[in-house]
Amino acid sequence: MIVWWNNALLPIEEVRLSPTDHGFLVGDGVFETLLARNGQTYAVTRHWQRLARSCDAMNLVPPAIELVREAFAKLLEANHLSEARLRLTLTSGAGPAGSERGLDSAQTLCITATPLNTWNSTEQLHLSPWPRLSSGALTGVKSVSYAENVRALALARSNGAGECLFANERGELCEGTGSNIFIVRNGRLETPPLSSGCLGGVTRSLVLELALRLAIPVFEHPILLTDLTEGPVAEVFLTSTTRDVHPVSRIGDQTFRTPGPITQRLRETFLEWQSQDSDP
Repeated sequence: MIVWWNNALLPIEEVRLSPTDHGFLVGDGVFETLLARNGQTYAVTRHWQRLARSCDAMNLVPPAIELVREAFAKLLEANHLSEARLRLTLTSGAGPAGSERGLDSAQTLCITATPLNTWNSTEQLHLSPWPRLSSGALTGVKSVSYAENVRALALARSNGAGECLFANERGELCEGTGSNIFIVRNGRLETPPLSSGCLGGVTRSLVLELALRLAIPVFEHPILLTDLTEGPVAEVFLTSTTRDVHPVSRIGDQTFRTPGPITQRLRETFLEWQSQDSDP
């Protein structure tokens, strides 16, 4: 495996991470996950823009988008991949053992390209017993501090589900550990707003735009967790970079039609759009 380490391609065996790197010590860093299909990396501009916003929140300096594009292309070639999951991780670099950053430390940049996951045709969700905060220092930031997600996903897997679903402290639907959620109710598409505490997913934003193009009524507004069981929810699906539009068949004990007609239409049209425009 060949990785992009700071500004060069290196065999993974030659990569050396400082034991004082703050990404390793305290989770002080940000990341982006992108998708490559047919040798083309998808939505680079949107991902880089979100990376820049995360960097601004964390007082980091994003790598130039030209460098990022170069690294992606060289990684795909070096690893002989045309379909891949690309992961860009940026940390604040070496620092003290505590939370304070080191003075004049160089940032650490690592980019990897690995084969894509294979998802089941539908997904099952487990409800997290822990809330997602709707307002906090890392709300809306794609930070490498993912321990909450690791714990929640492990709980979901131990309960036979493939993803864990968070509500926020107000009991409103929020997001998965690595996905955004949509429901279809009364013929309209609904999704939690960013004020719920969810991450502004790139695929989420693309699906919202696509729904408008297809004249599907769409609403970003608070959705109570109880609406999933008490309201007439006909369809549920997840979105993420690697899942695309992924139908949900079950949340806890509640089952849903999969794929529902609106989910299927969005999925098919999204994949067609993706194949025609690599940087929408």
